[in-house]
This record gives sequence, structure tokens and C-alpha cells, in this order.
Amino acid sequence: MGDAILSHRNHTRVRSVMSPALILSPQQDQNEVAENDPLYIASTLAARLAETAVARDQQGGHAAQEREWIRESGLLTLSVPTEFGGQGADWPTVYQVIRILAQADSALAHVFGFHHLQLAGIQLYGNAQQQRQLLQKTVEERLFWGNALNPLDRRTLATANEDGFLIDGIKSFSSGSVGSDWLTISAWDETSQSALIGVLPTAADGISVKADWDSFGQRQTDSGNVHFSKVQLPADLVLQAPSQVATPQATLRSQVAQLIMANLYLGIGLGAFDAATGYTRKQSRPWFASGVDKASTDPFIQHRYGELWLLLRPATVLADHAAGELEKAFRKGALVTARDRGELAIAVAEAKCLAHRAGIEVSSQMFELTGASSTSARYGFDRFWRNVRVHTLHDPIDYKLRDLGRYVLEGTLPEPTAYS
Repeated sequence: MGDAILSHRNHTRVRSVMSPALILSPQQDQNEVAENDPLYIASTLAARLAETAVARDQQGGHAAQEREWIRESGLLTLSVPTEFGGQGADWPTVYQVIRILAQADSALAHVFGFHHLQLAGIQLYGNAQQQRQLLQKTVEERLFWGNALNPLDRRTLATANEDGFLIDGIKSFSSGSVGSDWLTISAWDETSQSALIGVLPTAADGISVKADWDSFGQRQTDSGNVHFSKVQLPADLVLQAPSQVATPQATLRSQVAQLIMANLYLGIGLGAFDAATGYTRKQSRPWFASGVDKASTDPFIQHRYGELWLLLRPATVLADHAAGELEKAFRKGALVTARDRGELAIAVAEAKCLAHRAGIEVSSQMFELTGASSTSARYGFDRFWRNVRVHTLHDPIDYKLRDLGRYVLEGTLPEPTAYS
């Protein structure tokens, strides 16, 4: 599992980086956790990433070394079923790992989460032979997957030929594409007016990955453009052919993705809360009119932190509940029904909306509680707000709220799309 990750030096720093809302109860000693436990590994890796998170956020670009640390940790095989050589972790565990990493470095947590989204897609779309071939290969070759599937970008076209399809065009918002080994792709078939989904090695002839992501947040998610120039997609690497009707099982992919985002937002919120409370305890000076000796004993400060905590706690509960519901639906396989899928979409929407609000509010209000000195660039606290602000724009929260309103008023379940 990567001895370099599991150093005692980094392990002792986990508590200072992680929020009390995380994986261990106050009574549970870290030493009791087995070193091969994925949550232990994630906490240790998060502590290591946190050491350079501020500088790397300010620099942007591709975090090649840090991505190798993720690979060395063994966590890339976390969601791969044991029958293919993976760890076979359940989805609640996968999401906890994403959340832990997001507290320290939400950009790399994003890349890690989207790696597992691609593996979920293989399990949901792929036939038995494709699953065995691709998932075993992922384990044996320690593959890192990237995404070039953006369904709203139809500039990438697929043209059928005798060997499969010829792919031409550009895909934007291709998270994790830089430095990836394989990509999940989508392409538009003009003949059928529908999309196909497939997989390809990133180094395949005609694929050019551009490191041109320039957002003000999530700067190291490698989410630039991927260019395809007469790329041959073999028939046996097509997971979903054009015009193929998606089953309820296949449409679970969007729910896997949406819950990844919810846990990223929640992780950012928890990370911001942890940074703010630590600053208040150790560095904040009390306001002159407060009549107290320490900022942490100011009743107004305590009140505001209590309000922020009440944004994070229900978001955490709903995120964990949704992860459990996803696990149930995912394990049903082909037996999952449209109602199962719709009820899961409601649970995920609830979690995502609350995580969205918690992440935005905590990362913004933390400065009102920590004061002007906390805005110094050396702390990098602004990264929490920038990261969550950018990522929460992935798809409009108003449509999630509309779906929830329709459900409570009319009992209507969300229509399956790539975003709902």
C-alpha cells in the first residue's frame, strides 16, 4: 500500500489536518486502525498532500508527483471488485475516502473521485468480458483513469467503420485527463442522433491531451480539453453503442458522479471549518468590545461557529445516507428498477444541495470569524471558497431543488439524465 505514504511522521499529523466530523470517533485511537485500512491510508495521504496544498493551489498545473503518491497508496483499486483483483470496497467507504482527501486537497480528491467514476462506468455499461479485461488491467498495471465524456459537448463525432468507430473532435472539462493512462470518452453519432460511450488508452494514436485548464479554482484537476484526430475506437471498447437504450442500471452512473461532487463540496466545507477553528483557537485576537481574553470564548464567535456546524452536520448525515442507498442500488445490478433509481436520485439530490450550501457558506463566512489577518496569502484560506465556488457550478443547484420540489408536491421522481 505504499510504505512512503504510511510514514510515522505523516501519520502523527493526521489529527491536525482532519476535522472532528471525520472517520474516527473521539474515543477511537488512531493506533487501533490497521495500516491497510483505506480510511487510515486516506487520512495519512491527506496529511501528506496538505503539506504542499497551498503552494500547489497557487501554482496550478499538473500535480504529477502527488498523483503518483495516490497511485502508490493503492487506493486506485478501492472500488474494483475482488473478483478482478481489487479491494471491493463499498461505496460508503469510497466516498469517505474522497471526502477525507477533499479536506486537504479538493483538486486531487476530484481527480481521485473521477478515476472511480470511470471504473463505475465500466461496471455499469460494460459486458462481462469488458469488465474483466479492463478492471483486471487497472489492477495489474495500476492504471489511473481520466474522463473525456462531457455529454453536453457534442463537438466530438463518431463515424462508424468496419472496425468500430472513427473519433474526431474536442472534449472540454476532461477531468483527470492529463497524466491519465486510459480515458472514458463519449462521441456524437450524427446518423442516429445519439451518443456512444467507450474507452481508449490516453496514448492512442490521434489523442492529444491539452493542459489548458485555467479556472480560478480546482486548479490541479487536469480538466482541460482533449483533442481527437481520426482516432480508431475498436468495437470491443465501445461500452454503450449509439441508439442503445440506457437501462436503469446504466443510469446509476450519473448518481455516482453527483455523489462524488457532494462529498467534494462537503470535504471542502469540513476543511474550511477545520482551518477556521484552528486559526480562531491559536491566532485570532478577541475584538476589543467583547470583554473576553480569547476569541474562542467570544459568545458571538461561538454562536456563528455553531451555525456553521449545523450546516455541515446534516450535510454529512445525508451524504452518508445517500452513499448507503447507492450501495444498495449498485449491488442489485441488472435487477435495479426505475423506481429504485429515482428514489436514489432524490437521496443524492438532497445530499448534494446541502453539501453545496455548506461548502459555500463555511468557506465564505470563515473570514468573518477569523478576521483580516487570515486573508494573508501564506494561509491560502481563499482556496476553499474558490474551489467550492468553481465546482458547484458543474450543474445548476436550482434544477436539483426543482426535482426535490416536484417530488414532495407531486411524487414525481427525477428524469434520468447525465446530471439527475
